[in-house]
Amino acid sequence: MKKKIAILLSVIVVLIVGIAVWYNAPIDLMNLDPNEVKEIVIFNGNSGNSTHIQDKEQIQHIIDNLNDVEVKRSKLSAGYSGYSFKVTIYLSDGNESDGWNNFIINSDDTIRKDPFFYSAAKEKIDYDYITNIVE
Repeated sequence: MKKKIAILLSVIVVLIVGIAVWYNAPIDLMNLDPNEVKEIVIFNGNSGNSTHIQDKEQIQHIIDNLNDVEVKRSKLSAGYSGYSFKVTIYLSDGNESDGWNNFIINSDDTIRKDPFFYSAAKEKIDYDYITNIVE
């Protein structure tokens, strides 16, 4: 009986430690080749307008910046609404990119991709650059 309790407690401790490591581990925001990106659509949650970015230099700048950003989970996003910019990235083949797509940029260091908010851990998002394009 004691052996079963010890094994159960060990499993619980391993799970808790594993979840803590997973939750706090830094994540690369994305790893995309800017040349594979056909279009970036940014919906401005403040104005309700969409901007379709197809200029190669603007795409290069935005994707290079996002490739350099590393994030960490900061809190659950359940129950939150409203946002600054919703970003959708389309590839040359017309499909949406996998992974980090349809995410929300709230500031230069805060991103929301449900079910979490993420904080920039390495580098910051060039929020001002995006703001200048969409306004």
